[in-house]
Amino acid sequence: MATKTTSRRIFMQSAGAAAAGALAAPYVKTATSAGRLKLGVLDHWVPGTNQALRQILTRWGEANGVDVSVDFITSLGNKPLLTAQAEARARAGHDIFMHSSAMVPLFKDRLVALDDVVEDILSTQGPIADVFRYAGHLDGSWRVSPAPTGTNCYATVARRDLFLEHAGVDLTELFPANDSRDPAKVESWDWEAFRNAAGALHAAGVPVGAPVAPIPDSTGWLTQLFAAYGAAVVDERGDVSVNSDPVREVLEYAIRLLEFLPDSVYAWDDAGNNRWIISGSGSAIFNPPSAWAVAKRDSPDVARHIWHCDSPRGPAGRFRTFNTIFWGLWDFSENQSAARDLLRYVAEPHVVAAMLDASQGYDLPMVLSHYDHTNVWADGQPPAGGLYNYAIRGDERPIVGGYPAPAEIGASITVQRVVSNLVARVTQGGDSIDAGISWAENELEGVLRG
Repeated sequence: MATKTTSRRIFMQSAGAAAAGALAAPYVKTATSAGRLKLGVLDHWVPGTNQALRQILTRWGEANGVDVSVDFITSLGNKPLLTAQAEARARAGHDIFMHSSAMVPLFKDRLVALDDVVEDILSTQGPIADVFRYAGHLDGSWRVSPAPTGTNCYATVARRDLFLEHAGVDLTELFPANDSRDPAKVESWDWEAFRNAAGALHAAGVPVGAPVAPIPDSTGWLTQLFAAYGAAVVDERGDVSVNSDPVREVLEYAIRLLEFLPDSVYAWDDAGNNRWIISGSGSAIFNPPSAWAVAKRDSPDVARHIWHCDSPRGPAGRFRTFNTIFWGLWDFSENQSAARDLLRYVAEPHVVAAMLDASQGYDLPMVLSHYDHTNVWADGQPPAGGLYNYAIRGDERPIVGGYPAPAEIGASITVQRVVSNLVARVTQGGDSIDAGISWAENELEGVLRG
C-alpha cells in the first residue's frame, strides 16, 4: 500500500471541492429492486447505532419493495470470520456480509466484483482514501463496497486529568481541539515519552492498558507501534523481514513498556480495554471512541476527562491503524440486483452522516468528501474538544494490519495474530528476542506457503 503521509487536508478536506457539484445528486436505482435481502453486519460497539442502521435499511426496503432483514454479528471471538467461513463453504446465508480488510483477500473468490457499484459511488462523490483502496481493490477489481458504518481507528484514548496530575503531560496542550498545534510539542510526543508517562501512571496506581492477545484490538495498537519503528515482519515485496534490527528494537521497547501495564492485558478480549478505562482503573488505551461513548452513559465522571490523541511517534514516523469494514456481496446471493442498489444507497452522504451521528463519531468515512458533511468530532462532548483528534488531524499515516506487506499476505498475518503472539512470547512467554524472532520466521514462512 502507499506510504505517503495522509494529512488532515488530504484526509478530511481535499475531496470536497472536486465532488461538490455532484454531491447533491439524488439516489437513482439502476435496477428494479424487489424480493428479499439478508444482511450480516457489525454489531456496533456504540449504543443505539444498530437501531439507527436497522431503521435506515428498513425504510429503504419499504420504498423499494424489498424485504430487508439484518443480523448484527459481534466482533468478539472472531465471529465475523467464522460466520463468513461457514457461509462461503455452504454457499448459503446472507446476501450482503461485512468484511474487514483482513477478510477481503480470504474470501475474494466468493465475492462478486463490485466495480460498477464502487465506481458509481466514486464518480459522484469523489475519491476514496488510499488505505481503503489497498484493502478493498484486489486483482484489478473492487471486491467490496464502502460500508456506512463500522470503520474505525486506534487513537490514543487518555484521561487528561491523570496524565497531567501524575505524568506532567498536558494532552489538551499537545493536541488542542483546533488547528493551533505546536509542531515542536507534537514532535516530542514519541513512544519514549509515552513510556515515561506510563511509568508515572503505573506508580500512581492508574496504569495504561493495551491488550497483548490474539484479538483485533491487540493487532491495532501493535501494528502502529511496529510501523513507528520501521519494523516490518513481512516487507512490501512480500519477503519475510522479521529478523531485523528494527524488529529487535521494537521488541526491546515492548519489554520495557509492558513492565508498566497490568498483567491481565494478556487475557483481555476486545472489550477489555474499554472496561479498563470506563471503570476508572486505567489512564489510557488505544481504541475508537466506543469506550468514551459508553462512559458517557455509565461513568460520566470518567467520560468528562477522556481526550482522544494522536499515536506516539517512532523513528520511522507516526501511524494510525484502521480497522476497515466493507460490505461484500456473496456470489450465491439470489438478489444481486437489489443488493447492488442497496450498496449504492448506503454510500450516499446523508446515510453516512446519519450513521456518524448515531455512532457519535466512531465510524470513519471511506470517501474523502464525506468528512465535509459533519462536525461530529468537533462537537462531541463531554469534554468539549475531547473527540476532535479522533479523526486524523496531523502527520499520522493511516495503515491496516499486516502493514507494509501486500494485502493478501497482510490479511493472513492479521488473522493469525503473528505480531501479537510474537510480542506476548518475548514479554510474557519466556522467549528471548532471538527465540521469538525464530518462531515468527517459521510462522511467516508458513503464511507465505499458504
